[in-house]
Amino acid sequence: MSLQCGIVGLPNVGKSTLFNCLSNAKAQAANFPFCTIEPNVGVITVPDERLTTLTEIAKPQSIVPATVEIVDIAGLVKGASKGEGLGNQFLGNIKSTNAIIHVLRCFENDNIIHVDGSVNPIRDKEIIDTELQLKDLDTVEKSMLKIAKQAKAGDKEAVKVLDACEKYKSHLEKGLNIRTMEGLTEEQIELTSDFNLLTSKPVLYVCNVDEKGLPNGNAWVDQIREIAKGENAEVLVICAAAEAEIAELEDAEERSVFLADLGLEESGVAKLIKAAYRILNYITYFTVGEKEVRAWTITRGMKAPQAAGVIHSDFEKGFIRAEVIQYDDYVKYRSEPAIKEAGKMGVEGKEYIVQDGDCMHFRFNV
Repeated sequence: MSLQCGIVGLPNVGKSTLFNCLSNAKAQAANFPFCTIEPNVGVITVPDERLTTLTEIAKPQSIVPATVEIVDIAGLVKGASKGEGLGNQFLGNIKSTNAIIHVLRCFENDNIIHVDGSVNPIRDKEIIDTELQLKDLDTVEKSMLKIAKQAKAGDKEAVKVLDACEKYKSHLEKGLNIRTMEGLTEEQIELTSDFNLLTSKPVLYVCNVDEKGLPNGNAWVDQIREIAKGENAEVLVICAAAEAEIAELEDAEERSVFLADLGLEESGVAKLIKAAYRILNYITYFTVGEKEVRAWTITRGMKAPQAAGVIHSDFEKGFIRAEVIQYDDYVKYRSEPAIKEAGKMGVEGKEYIVQDGDCMHFRFNV
């Protein structure tokens, strides 16, 4: 799978610091705007306790975790939709991603310059929302010009697209993101999918706080949570400075002590990676054997043949059946013979929708 989450935000909100914690690919972190100019791409391992447990049971020769791609994108400023700052490049980089991790600064620090001179995450969110909405409005209006003649000539598909465009335009002109929009048919959504509208992408709001704001946030975070409810978006509280310190600790026990001192059971980075996986609508199934235990990434709702195709295209072409063990049963019985004896191995056909945590064998013939 190759879907990507893009980390966005104004300059100096902590994007690159977080990216450094997420990935071994180090983005330059400096106290001035636009220090990240080219997008940095990190292939990040997804923490999954189930993989650890299955590995303890099977004792394989190798382990392969699931991964997710995170892109660190240059900071945005007002006027980006008109090409200000690194606007065109920034917006182009967002367009190539599938979901957005929006980092908001929710801490005071006189030593870290804010591009607008003061800390106000609500204003910062609105700046980026406005720039993305203006870019989407431009995309929609250009599409309307192209499609209008076909619609006038009676092209039924073009009429549906034009109707969708008019609804998009009205919504955007109200200062609203497309992800909050209702009233389009599934066909209209499909017909306009190539517009790749920026504000239609799922979003995770990451509130970057200081240590005093852990673990639950502060007044600024509470305001962001209220706004996020209207977008059905998730909010995550992280202290990027503390995460940078945690990333430097190689000893697991030291990390645990550090986290406990902060009132945390799990690092913010681990939570962020899992959240990124979720907003991309990913789930995991496992293959378990003596040679390898592996986590495979698929899109939620995928059927067994397509899930098999993630391993190899021949598995999908020649799919016969899938043998499925639920994760909890694997942990309970601890071996496939015991699972079969207990009648807990299911045999599923082409219409089976793979569930998160399924342990699977595929039978195929090419």
